[in-house]
Amino acid sequence: MRHYLERKVRHPIYLLLSVMLLLFLSGCNVKKEDGEKVRDLEFTVLGENDVPQQLKTILAEKRTQPFKMTFTDEQNLYIAVGYGSQQTGGYSIQVEELYLTDNAIVLDTELMGPGKEEAVAPETSYPTIIIRTELLENPVIFK
Repeated sequence: MRHYLERKVRHPIYLLLSVMLLLFLSGCNVKKEDGEKVRDLEFTVLGENDVPQQLKTILAEKRTQPFKMTFTDEQNLYIAVGYGSQQTGGYSIQVEELYLTDNAIVLDTELMGPGKEEAVAPETSYPTIIIRTELLENPVIFK
C-alpha cells in the first residue's frame, strides 16, 4: 500500500515539473526593447505657434508635473517631454539622441539649468520640448 501511495504522490509532482519546464522553455524569448540603432531620425523642435491646438490643450493640463508623451496627426509624430514646474526661468532642454531601432524610437533629452551668471526670471517656469518627426508606428522609449 505504501508503494501505491508513493506512486500517487510522485505522479502530480512529475506533472508539475514537466509543466514548469515547458513554460520555462517557451517563455525564454525576450526582446531587447531599445536594440541597435538603425538610423538617426530627423526632427524639428517646435515653437509654441507650431504646435497643433489639440496637443497644446493636453500640454497645458500636464505642464505642472514631469511627463513624457506622444501625439500623432495624419502626417507627423509629435514627442513631448516636460520637466514640471521649476522655481525660476532660464531652463532649456537639449535633445541628446533621437533614433530608430528595429522595434522602437529612442529619445534621450536633458534638462539644462540656467548658467551661474545668467539673469533669470524669478517666476515659476515649465520647461517643455515638443519634437516633430516622421510618422512611424514604433513605440517611443524615453531615456
